[in-house]
Amino acid sequence: MTLIRAVLFDYGLVLSGPPDPAAWARMRTITGLTEELLHREYWANRHAYDRGDLNAPSFWNKVAAGAGIVITPTQLVELIDADTDMWYPINPPMIDWVQRLQRAGIRTGILSNMPDAMETGLRARHHWIEAFDHHTWSHALNLAKPEAAIYLHAAEGLDTPPANVLFIDDKIENIDAALSVGMQAIQYTTHTAFEQEMHARGLDYLLQVVGAPASQNGNL
Repeated sequence: MTLIRAVLFDYGLVLSGPPDPAAWARMRTITGLTEELLHREYWANRHAYDRGDLNAPSFWNKVAAGAGIVITPTQLVELIDADTDMWYPINPPMIDWVQRLQRAGIRTGILSNMPDAMETGLRARHHWIEAFDHHTWSHALNLAKPEAAIYLHAAEGLDTPPANVLFIDDKIENIDAALSVGMQAIQYTTHTAFEQEMHARGLDYLLQVVGAPASQNGNL
């Protein structure tokens, strides 16, 4: 196994917990849409939003148009806020491990398919995001996972060859793309399964780095 010199994290469902259902319910209330209509239009346009093909106003107006409604400027602000809140909950054991890696001097990065307004909102809410050595946000590059170029950009930003980068993501297609550019990669499902896979790969030295957990250092 090639030595890991940097660990690269997806945000959603890796650094974050599951989406907050209360925030999704707020979006339904704001728009007045049924679950079926909001789900259809939101996800039909979300990849383009993540990739930067759409910005926040164009995304939400496209969602509204597809559902046959018009949203006001006030509703737009409320929808952006609710959408950000949906991805606010954190994954505590992963954040704890990230901060221990950082205290041990191991380079860390975020590679996330994330739209413009959500990046701004989450960075304002989670100050621990600033401690990563490098951030790769899809909207800023007009690229998105699983496009190979975005992985190479992340490795370059970490000043680490792909072979020495461990990438962690919840989606198998994103894992496969990381492997195709020469990274090491693990699909994240649960934290217990993740640690078991780390042990199986002989990466215990990364799990055992010393540092105070995030919940005790006031950075959350």
